[in-house]
Amino acid sequence: MKVEDVKKVAVIGFGTMGSGIAQVFALAGYEVVARDVTNEFLERGLNLIKNGPFGLNKAVEKGRLKKEDAEAALSRIKTTTDLAEAVKEADIVIEAVFENMDLKKQVFKEADENAPPHAILASNTSTLSITAIAAATKRPQQVVGMHFFNPVPVMRLVEVVKGLATSDEVVEVVKQLATKLGKTPIVCKDVPGFVANRLAFPYLAEAIRLYEMGVASAEDIDTAMKLGYNFPMGPLELIDLIGLDVTLDILETLYKETGQSTFCPPVLLRQMVRAGWLGRKTKKGFYTYQ
Repeated sequence: MKVEDVKKVAVIGFGTMGSGIAQVFALAGYEVVARDVTNEFLERGLNLIKNGPFGLNKAVEKGRLKKEDAEAALSRIKTTTDLAEAVKEADIVIEAVFENMDLKKQVFKEADENAPPHAILASNTSTLSITAIAAATKRPQQVVGMHFFNPVPVMRLVEVVKGLATSDEVVEVVKQLATKLGKTPIVCKDVPGFVANRLAFPYLAEAIRLYEMGVASAEDIDTAMKLGYNFPMGPLELIDLIGLDVTLDILETLYKETGQSTFCPPVLLRQMVRAGWLGRKTKKGFYTYQ
């Protein structure tokens, strides 16, 4: 397959990441079918695309997008609760469900059974093994990681992850596809955390430990990294944006996969997640949001 052959995209999982992925593909002219388990989740995803902080209406308001282009993009997105229906004509399937290996394997098994033989099956996983996910299919050579970053409409990086069986042809198609979306792809091997999270999460965990020990306030820890290293956002601000629950899940996976103590989740992080303090989405994390 060549990148020019990719016309139709299926997105499985229509939450924050899935809706963002659907949005960028639709804006680039692709026909998208989004699938989630309930109509309520599908409506929520469409609302994020239309009215979210990085959605189409906001882009129109700020003059970055013409109203007619936003309407055209929205018209290219269809939704369904039926996975088989979503993938039946897809040239590429992009999975964006929860970071749970059993769930992802089930999604890939069903997608493999119902998607056209030529279709590429891609995962947006940020930490889990592409090789293990591919083993649930009969086309492991066509299974690849296509890891977008949150918020998808804004963040330019896409990690293209080559599993043990992934063909060079598929890697090249996905690289070119990311470029057509206006993203910058990098290619990496299938190792825990890939490149960005492998580097970032020890840093985030250490920031939590410094706060936990009372070394400095959240504001001063964030200011240190913004002014000392010119980072656009401090580590605790970033964790609030990512979600403390997501941060905990990723650290637990990396710790389990590598055994490296740098990935061991701090006790405070576990306590905050148990308390329901998940960051911006619950209005409380390391900071309180109105």
